[in-house]
Amino acid sequence: MIDAPQPPRPERQPPPGSTPAAVSPPRPTATAATTTASASADGGPAHRISPRQRAVALLVAGCFFMENLDGTIVSTAAPRIGASLGVSATAVGLVVTAYVLTLAVLVPLSGWLTARFGARRIFLTAIVLFTVASLACAAASSLGELVALRVLQGAGGAMMVPVGRLVALSGIAKPDIPRLVSYIVWPALIAPVAAPLLGGVITTYASWHWLFLINIPLGLVAFAVAWRLIEGGPVAGVGALDWLGLVWTSVGLGALTYTGHLLSDAHAPWPRAAGLGAVSLLLLALALRHLRRAERPLIDLGTLRTHSFRASVSGGSVFWISVSAVPFLLPLLFQEVFGWSAVRSGALVLFVFVGNIGIKPATGFLFGRFGYRAVLAASGVVLAGTMAGCAFLTAGTPLWVIGALVTLSGAARSTGLTGYNTLAFADVPQDRMRDANTLNATATQTAAGLGVAAAPVALRLGDPLTHHLLGHTSPALSYGAAFTLLALPALAATTGAVRLPAGTGDILRSRR
Repeated sequence: MIDAPQPPRPERQPPPGSTPAAVSPPRPTATAATTTASASADGGPAHRISPRQRAVALLVAGCFFMENLDGTIVSTAAPRIGASLGVSATAVGLVVTAYVLTLAVLVPLSGWLTARFGARRIFLTAIVLFTVASLACAAASSLGELVALRVLQGAGGAMMVPVGRLVALSGIAKPDIPRLVSYIVWPALIAPVAAPLLGGVITTYASWHWLFLINIPLGLVAFAVAWRLIEGGPVAGVGALDWLGLVWTSVGLGALTYTGHLLSDAHAPWPRAAGLGAVSLLLLALALRHLRRAERPLIDLGTLRTHSFRASVSGGSVFWISVSAVPFLLPLLFQEVFGWSAVRSGALVLFVFVGNIGIKPATGFLFGRFGYRAVLAASGVVLAGTMAGCAFLTAGTPLWVIGALVTLSGAARSTGLTGYNTLAFADVPQDRMRDANTLNATATQTAAGLGVAAAPVALRLGDPLTHHLLGHTSPALSYGAAFTLLALPALAATTGAVRLPAGTGDILRSRR
């Protein structure tokens, strides 16, 4: 899916009078921005992130947190929601699936909407849509209503983060991208970790409705801040929407995401999931074929000719699969195998968050001192190693050992994701940033969804695998096999990182 596309046609260049992205005030041209960044990387005076740019990045981080939290927190309350609405806990899985599916389907549309209507209008509308839908979800009286409202909530979430990140990165010097991206990335790491504990506390001491009501104050604050900070009108000369590309891409991504949902169901038949997966891959192949040939495609795949961007999308997507599995498997291991309470297991999983935050001050130094190739490769090795270490945990393992292992895992996932998300924009010219941002957001969202599905799939494979290799099986052995299997994507990302050319990402390493 990441083969280099055909050479670009002249018609794809921005029309005369257009601006390279939908953000004002006007920023330097792509050439000027690149030249300035290069000068900084070569030892010249480096740019500094302004207070406004930092505030925009933190605003986007807050929106990212809301979006990711809502993707996982509902799972913890499935029995409560099912009892309240008169359906089974299994049926409530549709509430999660509808949200994740909508995100995957609509993210590719965010780039065109931003160019057509302006970043300010789309971003504010997305926050309002997400917040109002959250309030409506809390008032839902049936499963059908809740699923429909989750689709609406997902539509708002699909626009918030890609549009906000584009605003945050517009016109910024290359050496300043790592620090700005580090502000934005951390919520994607924290939300899945905090969700089990937060969801357990809410469902224990309050009603499930508060899973959605907590978004109301967050949404109101985000809207007030965005109203003052976010700028940007429509881009001149934007063509008509590529409807065929939208259909192929959205249906293909939706089918692939739903395949992941089927695989995560312990009772889903393998042939049905495999058939849908094959159809989704065919649809995505048709989407790629169309996007490479269309005169004005929904997403210009020309960005994939940039080696660092292509390597970041592919390696980062694989890395995400291992990252997404840790917050899913650890609570299940602690509760189902060790017999611990939800609060105790959730508290231990929070050590992943400790690792995420603890390594943040050092990430800039690490990438600046050792380079992107070495640090990304090391992150993959450490993440794979800690997941293999989790395979040997028992209820008798000292808590400090579990805490140290989980903290180290959190540090590795934080460093790796920061590196991949930063490297993605290292060599992308400014006039390609919108397409690169949309494509990167689409790949990230799809990989995160598949990562959540990969964990239960690995768990399902654990029983036959351990029985075949050891002659017997047990819940502990099945979890051990699952952790081992999910270490493999991290190793695959490491292989890709080692193959990066020397000096990749050097433009981001300013000498200060």
